[in-house]
Amino acid sequence: MIEQAQYYKLVRQYAEKAPVWDSQRILYQTLPDERWDLTLVAFRVYGDRNEWPTVMAAAGLDRVTDELPEQVLVLPNQQLMLAFKEQAGIDTGGF
Repeated sequence: MIEQAQYYKLVRQYAEKAPVWDSQRILYQTLPDERWDLTLVAFRVYGDRNEWPTVMAAAGLDRVTDELPEQVLVLPNQQLMLAFKEQAGIDTGGF
């Protein structure tokens, strides 16, 4: 649980402070059909519904059941996301 909290913090800080010139960021405009489904955003951005915690952290939501307002999210690209997971101590399965 501590690992997930650390990962949330890393992604959240990145989403709040990533410079506009950062090539590792993904800008994603959320859509109305994603309001109650973070897994849909994760699938559209990363091709993997299991990456919903990354979306939740970037959006600054406290719970997966919180409503996702339409907004532009700043998300880490796949390489940076894996680096954050490793930094937080989350097993990435050797990806």
